[in-house]
Amino acid sequence: MKVIVEADGGSRGNPGPAGYGAVVFDAATGAVLAERGEGIGRATNNVAEYRGLIAGLEAAAELGADTVSVRMDSKLVVEQMCGRWQVKHPSMQPLAARARELVRAFQRVEFDWIARAKNTHADRLANEAMDRQAGIEPKVSSAATPAKAPSWTGVQGEPTRLLLLRHGQTAMSAERRYSGRVDVALTDLGEAQAEAAAKRIAKLDHVDAGTPIVASPLSRTMSTARAVAAATGGEVTIHEGLVETDFGDWDGLTFAEASARDPQLHTQWLSDTSVAAPNGESMDTVHRRVRKTRDDLITKYGGKTLVVVSHVTPIKSLLRMGLDVGPSLLFRLHLDLASLSIVEFYPDGNASVRLVNDTSHLA
Repeated sequence: MKVIVEADGGSRGNPGPAGYGAVVFDAATGAVLAERGEGIGRATNNVAEYRGLIAGLEAAAELGADTVSVRMDSKLVVEQMCGRWQVKHPSMQPLAARARELVRAFQRVEFDWIARAKNTHADRLANEAMDRQAGIEPKVSSAATPAKAPSWTGVQGEPTRLLLLRHGQTAMSAERRYSGRVDVALTDLGEAQAEAAAKRIAKLDHVDAGTPIVASPLSRTMSTARAVAAATGGEVTIHEGLVETDFGDWDGLTFAEASARDPQLHTQWLSDTSVAAPNGESMDTVHRRVRKTRDDLITKYGGKTLVVVSHVTPIKSLLRMGLDVGPSLLFRLHLDLASLSIVEFYPDGNASVRLVNDTSHLA
């Protein structure tokens, strides 16, 4: 299948509040197959442009495309991706590397520069993403657009309510070690934390024996999920997309040990979500994985309440989607062991975060 990807990025300040937009068209019919747009916090125009390109290529890959025609109004990105200009800026190098990695997965990719006036769809998505990030309501341009429900939030329809539960304590979390894909059991305290959280959840509205419980496949989350099942009478299912970040060679190390092993990379990783741990994955990769997982859950359980038992980064990513904010939230939000957060996603695209990092059940 051949598709056309148009991508754009912008920054209100350069650097300043930034966002990107990307749209995928069917090359044969011109039909819109996918749209992407996201605020990315504070960044430069060029970083936002690359983020838009990456989002567009990822969307094309998800659609199963084999041939891609990329159109952008960023001369810099087009020339760098074609190999005619060097990528000199350190903040751009990992983004360019990620884009090239995606390009290699297709049979054919071509890049073309287009005038800004011909890139209006992606530009609109980027500006809408920056507006959402700034808390600006989208403009309604058509009188035929139906009015929203008369409520202070403006949301419509029944939400899919996610009760986000972090697993209980493990020996590695007690020692503040990176624990990603390594499979460790709960401590005795962790088991007690899971039981306390489960009793709290069982008392919440809309929770009963029919409430789905979806968990990461690792032992620490499965044990926590089984405690919830025992308290509610529900059943546990696994979703691989809820697994924790792959910390690669840092798994099992403390922050100090990881920093001593890879000082420059570790410093970059702590501030740049596009940077991956050695032989691991970046926070951006996790966010994309979790976004797809969220979409899977909404498709399967739309309009219902479900318990999601996972880890720090996936839960932060879901809250980030609910708040519609940039990646800086990942570095500024703290989530305790066995903490409960709640986010609702509405069928009209709105969302509401109801609770964050509640540990009152552990008192």
